[in-house]
Amino acid sequence: MEMQYRIEHDSMGEVRVPADRYWGAQTERSRGNFPIGVGIETMPREIIHAFGLLKKAAAQANHALKPEKMTDRKLEVISQAADEVISGTLGEHFPLVVWQTGSGTQSNMNANEVIAARANELAGEKLCHPNDDVNMSQSSNDTFPTALHISAVLALEDKLVPAAQQLISTFLRLEKENADAVKSGRTHLQDAVPISFAQEISGWRASLERDIEMVRLAVKPLCGLALGGTAVGTGLNAPKGFAEKAARALADMTGKPFVTEDNKFHALTSKDEIVFAHGAVKAMAADMLKIANDVRWLSSGPRCGLGEIHIPENEPGSSIMPGKVNPTQCEQVTMVAVQVMGNDAAIGIAASQGNFELNVFMPVIAYNFLQSVRLLSESIAAFDANCARGITANREKMRENLDRSLMLVTALNPYIGYENAAKTAKKAFRENISLKEACVSLGFLTPERFDEVFHPENMI
Repeated sequence: MEMQYRIEHDSMGEVRVPADRYWGAQTERSRGNFPIGVGIETMPREIIHAFGLLKKAAAQANHALKPEKMTDRKLEVISQAADEVISGTLGEHFPLVVWQTGSGTQSNMNANEVIAARANELAGEKLCHPNDDVNMSQSSNDTFPTALHISAVLALEDKLVPAAQQLISTFLRLEKENADAVKSGRTHLQDAVPISFAQEISGWRASLERDIEMVRLAVKPLCGLALGGTAVGTGLNAPKGFAEKAARALADMTGKPFVTEDNKFHALTSKDEIVFAHGAVKAMAADMLKIANDVRWLSSGPRCGLGEIHIPENEPGSSIMPGKVNPTQCEQVTMVAVQVMGNDAAIGIAASQGNFELNVFMPVIAYNFLQSVRLLSESIAAFDANCARGITANREKMRENLDRSLMLVTALNPYIGYENAAKTAKKAFRENISLKEACVSLGFLTPERFDEVFHPENMI
């Protein structure tokens, strides 16, 4: 069937637009001008969701301050159209890629055109104009950073934190189940003094708890919104009180403590809040990488590795080696963590590129930030459901490794001194004998005294 088109126009002239799409001339121009990553690296859906929220909030603020321009009927249909953007039902009408203008102007206009067209359809007449009505009191330069902050807060609080909290709950259960499981500690990948498996797990759990604290600290600065700064931060063409009313409307809609940013010149050109917040995301990714590596080391084997824990067997691990099972959930976590770390570098460089009154790397900042939060949230949830919940201790292997550990000799330090303890450990290793045999043969302790003072289970 032949594609049907309609003619739309903007300040540069007429443009053919697919007849079954709500977008207009400026969106279509962007589609033609930026054929980069089409269908793959489109503007994140979280940004589109945030645009729906902010356009509805802006309409409410304009209705309160400019009722002669933002009439009751315009507010009604713009709000209905914005609600459809918020719900995601108009997702197919947002085709633009990340690789566009650095201010995100085309995506702002995409939102304006789609909401205006859908609002006019609902009204049954050409009532709303993309620029004059949907974009009233706004500029791309203040709407895109606003959408960035809204989407970041929602993603961090509603996706990442809950995923981490669920994994923390799993670790708390595992701690209770393994309080009496004593094993060899390890530092530098070498044997160290004993530790309980519960203590080891508690380190994982506390790391995630601290990461959540840092994420929450980072959310507060993100709640300051650029909306109301318009083109360069002066607020030109926005009525007094617009920024405050729009921020309040956004807070009411989302349940998040959004406020207008005090200094709009900062809000338009600096992306320091996003850099700071992504640092907290990277910290959680770093901890997850460490935890995943611990789990795959501890489960390595099953016969030629450490083998101190069992993890769920989710799928065959080899196309050639029958019966092989791999720590695949650990591997997905480590790959996601590496991606987050790469994204952090991109965000930091992009945030440094503010020239005069505007940062012009905002779409790539949004793309990388939201990808990091999305990937890490889903990665943690998958790791929890498909690996962590099924971890069990191989207590026999833990005890075997503990009994063979030369670092138990540390318990003898108070009785025979550091240097004599070192001699004991080296002799035991060299001659492949027990610590007791080495200590007694060296004359440091009698067999009875060794048994009296040597209790590895008390070393934890």
